[in-house]
Amino acid sequence: MTIKVMGVCAGRKDSNSEILLKEALMACEEQGAEVRMINLRDFNVVDCTGCTGCTIGMSQGKNVGCTQDDKDDKKKIMDVLLNQDAVIYAVPTYDLMPSANYLRFAQRSLSYETAFLEAIGAIEHRDRVAGLISVGGSTRSWQSMALEGLQATMFTTDFKVVDMLLATRVPAPAQVLLDDELIARARKMGQNIMESVKTPVEERKWLGDEDMGWCPNCHSNALVLGEKQWDGLHYPVECQVCGAGGNLEKTEDGKWKFVIQENGLLKDRTTVAGRALHLEEIAETQGGFFKNPENREIVGKKIARYKEKTFKGLED
Repeated sequence: MTIKVMGVCAGRKDSNSEILLKEALMACEEQGAEVRMINLRDFNVVDCTGCTGCTIGMSQGKNVGCTQDDKDDKKKIMDVLLNQDAVIYAVPTYDLMPSANYLRFAQRSLSYETAFLEAIGAIEHRDRVAGLISVGGSTRSWQSMALEGLQATMFTTDFKVVDMLLATRVPAPAQVLLDDELIARARKMGQNIMESVKTPVEERKWLGDEDMGWCPNCHSNALVLGEKQWDGLHYPVECQVCGAGGNLEKTEDGKWKFVIQENGLLKDRTTVAGRALHLEEIAETQGGFFKNPENREIVGKKIARYKEKTFKGLED
């Protein structure tokens, strides 16, 4: 069966993000993959309005889709993207994090939450992998949320991230072409993607740089102090990306490492089972609000104060 690989770029045409992405895709193509690529700048994707229509449906066990899907190209892209074996994303970094055009696209994916759609039998499970490329003009200190921001958008559509590349200090158009090692690393990502797709699902593993990131589960570089969760679960330290819970421990050589505790992957966002627990939270919090008529009565009375209050705008 032919392996399907798709590239999604959010950067300038013929510049750093596209060049690295094409190098990775060419490596896939050379191994016989059916490759396609899009640049989000060629498509119209509107903002999520925060209407919560999709999650209200989820809390009731219904697939209502996205209220914006008939207004732009999001669904057209997703119908193809979710039919791939692998996707490689290449996104520029702006102000520490992924570019706005990519985030606009990704944040519209909640209505495609595969854990929910599989649970109600709307779709069949498909195992997909992803590679992430983030490109910026400075060192990691000015791209500190770039790959982590991309990782955070992979869960909803159930892509297992097997490799990541942070391209640093390439601010000028096509400047990556001066760095042969960086081009070679992008090619290696394409090879890693193909290796992962050809590996039995239960044996797939991280193929990126071995020492990347604090978290041994998702290889992100972002940890936060844990707080009590909605159901009472608490970890001293959490991975900001995948939700793994544990604590920091000092090694024999005096260095610190993040150690995941025994039940620390209970809510692992990289798994369908982990995200299914979040659906329970949605049902409890949002579903609970709508099930109790008194809640809406209280809000209806109190909201008038805010609807009637106005302030000067730009033209006043």
